[in-house]
Amino acid sequence: MRVNVNNPVLVKEVKLRFRSLKSFTGILFYLIAMSIFVFGFIFLTTSFSGTGFFKPDQSFILFGLLTYIQLGLILFITPGLTAGTISTEREKQTLNMLLTTSQSSMQIILGKLSSSIAFLLLMLVAGLPIYSLVFLFGGISPSQLGLIFLFFLLTMITVGSIGVMFSTITRKTIVAMIATYGTMIFLSIVTAFFFMITVQVNMMGTGAIQSPSPIAHFWASINPGILIFTLLNPTTEEFVTELTQIDFPVWAGFTIFYVVLAATAITISIKKLRVNMNRPK
Repeated sequence: MRVNVNNPVLVKEVKLRFRSLKSFTGILFYLIAMSIFVFGFIFLTTSFSGTGFFKPDQSFILFGLLTYIQLGLILFITPGLTAGTISTEREKQTLNMLLTTSQSSMQIILGKLSSSIAFLLLMLVAGLPIYSLVFLFGGISPSQLGLIFLFFLLTMITVGSIGVMFSTITRKTIVAMIATYGTMIFLSIVTAFFFMITVQVNMMGTGAIQSPSPIAHFWASINPGILIFTLLNPTTEEFVTELTQIDFPVWAGFTIFYVVLAATAITISIKKLRVNMNRPK
């Protein structure tokens, strides 16, 4: 059987998204805001120091702030781009026509997801010249930037997969967006709260951890904010290990969990896309 590697859904979605003036206007304002932030930070730092120099440690602080801004961008924009991919087609009553084409469920789901990820990648790549300003002042290695961008990519794919999954299994776009944003709040905020609570419970009574706490390490491993902090400052990894008594890299736990989560979400989306078509009338 011949396998068709061409994905018309992806081609159509990319053309529609990248030919839209609204998309590139959003990127323009994003770059303007990032530039104002970077140059404003440099100006204020050199003005308050009174020396007129921008030191490597200040450059590292700027890099950290930019990294967390990018992370917030991913967690905020990705659900908006993916949570309506299938449910919007259903609301416009065009999903049935799409399902009657020769495209498989996998091609439809992956095409919708890939177009959204491609747009987010464009935003990250467009911001690289702003990141390059940090390298002029030292304190940051290119390998560190590359590693952080790899985890950004993994986070985008996972969040996008969750958005497509909720868009497939729900009938309303607003419900899918609420569910996706709720999941992001859980992964980014609630997990950090659970981590602190679990550590405190484990330390109650003696003021020191007596036994390993795999649950606390799990909450730390699936939190993107804690992961980025460990990549920016390796001593944070040692601090998490000391609190949980689990000597397992946070980045490894993050990778395993998010890969499994993304694969599960994509599988559910593919299985549920045509579920109504198999029901007897």
